[in-house]
Amino acid sequence: MDELHAPRHSDRWPASPDDLFAALDDLKIAHRTVTHARVFSVEEARRHRGEIPGGHTKNLFLKDKKGAMVLLVADEEASINLKTLHLVLGCQRLSFGKPETLMALLGVEPGSVTPFAIINDREGRVGVVLDETLMAHETLSFHPLDNTMTTSIATGDLVAFLSAQGHAPRILAIPRTPLGD
Repeated sequence: MDELHAPRHSDRWPASPDDLFAALDDLKIAHRTVTHARVFSVEEARRHRGEIPGGHTKNLFLKDKKGAMVLLVADEEASINLKTLHLVLGCQRLSFGKPETLMALLGVEPGSVTPFAIINDREGRVGVVLDETLMAHETLSFHPLDNTMTTSIATGDLVAFLSAQGHAPRILAIPRTPLGD
């Protein structure tokens, strides 16, 4: 990682929300953060986040049968079909990653999974996949490493942030679970 892309918090792991905001500032990425009650699910987030505009997400930390780790970032309304997702991603069948692996690789706990946590994946072990449906929004909102806040940035800035961390995302059409399944 070159100096331009090196996180400002290079000595601290995991990064704090303030470290994340400093990294966004270093990249000249505008961001707005709202504080709210702690949330652990999309449903709870809807109740507590207020009128934050833009796309809101569900973030799935996944592991394939060969041990490859994937962070899937999709629209909060998406019903992801894990039985067929591996076919689109070109990997082995997927399951949810363990909480201890999530903490070891991304430095966050379940309920705080966010693409911003890529700031903590210094070894590049986690691939990032963004659902192309989500990318239609002008603004996207995520937890800034802490599920008591929501931070909004421009959609293009998410891609820039991830790329600056050495994690250029794949943007793919993610299949949905058909109604009745």
